[in-house]
Amino acid sequence: MRILAIETSCDETALALLDAKGGLKKPAFKVLKSIVSSQIAIHRPWGGVVPNLAKREHIKNLPVVFGKLTENKKIKPDLLAVTVGPGLEPALWTGVEFAKELKKNIFKETPLIGANHLEGHLYSVLLGNKLALSKIFPAIAIIVSGGHTILLRVESLTKWKKLGETRDDAVGEAFDKVAKMLGLPYPGGPEIQKLASRGDSGAIVFPRPMLHDKNYDFSFSGLKTSVLYYLRDNPRVNEADVAASFQKAAVDVLVAKAIRAAKEYETRSVILSGGVAANSFLRETLGNAVREISRNFLVPPMSFNTDNAVMIAVAAYIQSLRKKKHAIRAQANLNL
Repeated sequence: MRILAIETSCDETALALLDAKGGLKKPAFKVLKSIVSSQIAIHRPWGGVVPNLAKREHIKNLPVVFGKLTENKKIKPDLLAVTVGPGLEPALWTGVEFAKELKKNIFKETPLIGANHLEGHLYSVLLGNKLALSKIFPAIAIIVSGGHTILLRVESLTKWKKLGETRDDAVGEAFDKVAKMLGLPYPGGPEIQKLASRGDSGAIVFPRPMLHDKNYDFSFSGLKTSVLYYLRDNPRVNEADVAASFQKAAVDVLVAKAIRAAKEYETRSVILSGGVAANSFLRETLGNAVREISRNFLVPPMSFNTDNAVMIAVAAYIQSLRKKKHAIRAQANLNL
């Protein structure tokens, strides 16, 4: 099955063309083309994503990216997919309307399916994966991004249960806000990682929120506030130490809960995905902890952690096999 996918949930205008086969037992994917047009330069002066600016840029970028993807030649996808949520509603709207126009004017006979952005992150681990599904599931999956921090018990490609999620800030949001406190440019996550690499992660003992709670929920608002007060009270602090200590505190909580869940539910693997999965310290720390308890560790290739249309194509393929449908409209609060 050939899938043309569109992703505009936040500030990346992304389209991809992907071949999928194998069904639910042996899914396999070949990326034919993937284009991501970044809006970082547009939003950087504002210190974060401005929804109406994102909408404007998506409207401008979508026809251009589509032209580059197809090289202005006729293509015949078997399925057209677009992210319908979750995300910024104005941004989602642009992708949905563009998909509808493609369906109406170019791909009249091609089915159009609405895809869940979070399912895209979850399924992105299938890209480049060489393990049989029988060695992956059951699994603990942790999805970490600017908008979400979710821990799942995943029984199969079609069945999972949410064990916990953040009660306030997502971990990616906390990274961005701490970066702003340190005067680092947007997006803050990569900047924190870069600065932390020069610091001492043991220099400052920041709190590990909910680390010892028996549930699998998270909270990063208090950690963020602790950094704020520390910077206020210590104006001459080594900022690299602050970044490294904050990063370690956040990662310690994520790792501890994922490992505890893997043991409690006796899973075969631990899955890490989402934009924050691009953080090399998190990847390395969680990977080492997972291997210490003799589980498989799965994480998408680096290029498929942040928002992209390839993962949306994968989600749409699995979704089509499940006969699952989402309304073709912007759904900002869509969940798993």
